Amino acid sequence: MHVLPLLLLVAGSAAVAGFARRTPVPAPLLLVAAGLAVSYVPGVPGYELDPAIVLPLVLPPLLYTAASDSSYLDLRAHTRPIALLSVGYVLFATLAVGWAAYLIVPSLPLPAALVFGAVVAPPDAVAATAVARRVGLPSRITTILQGESLVNDATAITAYKVALAAAVGAGATWAGGVREFLLAAVGGVVVGLVLMVPIHWLRTHLKEALLQNTLSLLIPFVAYGIAEQVHASGVLAVVVVALYLGHRAWEVDFATRLQEEAVWKMVAFVLESAVFALIGLQLPVVLKGLGQYQGAQAAWYAVAVFLVVVVTRFVWVYPATFLPRFLSARIREREGSLTWKGPFIIGWAGMRGVVSLAIAFSIPLTVHGGASFPDRNLLLFLTFTTVIGTLVVQGLTLPPLVRLLKLPGRDVQAETLAEANAQAQASRVAEERLDALLADERNALPPPLADRLRSVLERRRNAVWERLGAVNPVTGETADDTYRRLSREMISAEREMFVKLRDHRYIDDEMLRTLLRRLDLEEAAAYREAA
Repeated sequence: MHVLPLLLLVAGSAAVAGFARRTPVPAPLLLVAAGLAVSYVPGVPGYELDPAIVLPLVLPPLLYTAASDSSYLDLRAHTRPIALLSVGYVLFATLAVGWAAYLIVPSLPLPAALVFGAVVAPPDAVAATAVARRVGLPSRITTILQGESLVNDATAITAYKVALAAAVGAGATWAGGVREFLLAAVGGVVVGLVLMVPIHWLRTHLKEALLQNTLSLLIPFVAYGIAEQVHASGVLAVVVVALYLGHRAWEVDFATRLQEEAVWKMVAFVLESAVFALIGLQLPVVLKGLGQYQGAQAAWYAVAVFLVVVVTRFVWVYPATFLPRFLSARIREREGSLTWKGPFIIGWAGMRGVVSLAIAFSIPLTVHGGASFPDRNLLLFLTFTTVIGTLVVQGLTLPPLVRLLKLPGRDVQAETLAEANAQAQASRVAEERLDALLADERNALPPPLADRLRSVLERRRNAVWERLGAVNPVTGETADDTYRRLSREMISAEREMFVKLRDHRYIDDEMLRTLLRRLDLEEAAAYREAA
């Protein structure tokens, strides 16, 4: 692809994603719709999704950001439902959807149908988390969906390789398929376990934030590449490394964390926006190669497969949710009561995305012997319509469905109370440490400076409690809100004065940048307290 079309894709998708933040429509859906609309605008260059770019270059950083932002402890607490969805459901969907496609399309051989089943089996990581964040799902459901989306791509890609070997005549067997699946899964986890400790050690021993963030950008590609090189799952390697680094991110220098958060937010925003726009832009490519399947016949196949994909997820989710509880009193006691509503939302949140399209585009043109791969163009079309159908139908209806079912959302009051208690305990420990340090004559400070340190602790301890208190009847702000606003106003006044001094040549630009960075860090700290 030339540079200008690539720049247009990135700039256009970023603009649409930015506009989506001002609308009630989730950004992935608006981006797909924009891609569909733009795909037939005269003069728009053709964008054909290349699996050689998406899988090794786009998927690893997206998985890395999602995994590093996830909670290892929460994921571990929900291992059973996550494993049943990310492994069990994907394998079940591969077989069920593949068998249904074999019955629906008369000319489609069963091995090729199973290839298609593996292609559309995994729900999309980005779509699931984006919609879940937007609609405010309960934390348990969000954790399960996030955990599923981190691992299911590895299951689907491995299942696809096994099914493809059978479809192209490579002599695959069930025993060989199971062996390849286990080797890929175990190998990916082992590669991640081997890499995570030395990478974390390197991150904590590099002294410059710039070098640490350069390393951070390389980590997902290194983990994915090494795992794939030894025929293991690159997806699992990236997820294992990212979960470990995210769990121990507090050990990294604060300047690195500030820069890293900003860098990865930008990377994830650009990649997510471009990926969903690319999905919509594939329409001309898919329709151009459809061949003999046109009109009503192609539409019937698309609708039938879409319905099978949706129903198959419910067929798996409800037994996988309630059967373990029925068989185990320990599970019932640990997890408490459960209604039909949570599993229904999990079942309805199975949107497909770019990974399915990338895998579909990687289906070879021919099988062993030189014959064309059976109905390859139709499989691309059905993958595209399934992705679009799940994103549009399920993505658009999920928010009103959550409201209709009246699922309990996050308890903001309880979370703020927990935050206040945690801050009070931390401040008490810090105050004890300060008293011990000041008792040492080597740390002697004038009383005003010592009082300033104590006032910072007091301010931090009271800030969260003030969010639970009364508000100003005139402005509607809490005392903490007013404090932060006035603090930002003071910083803004200082910043303007520094610029004025630079303009009058009292200070040079290098000193200005030093002074502004100091103010920026103070403002960033104030902003993070407000978030």
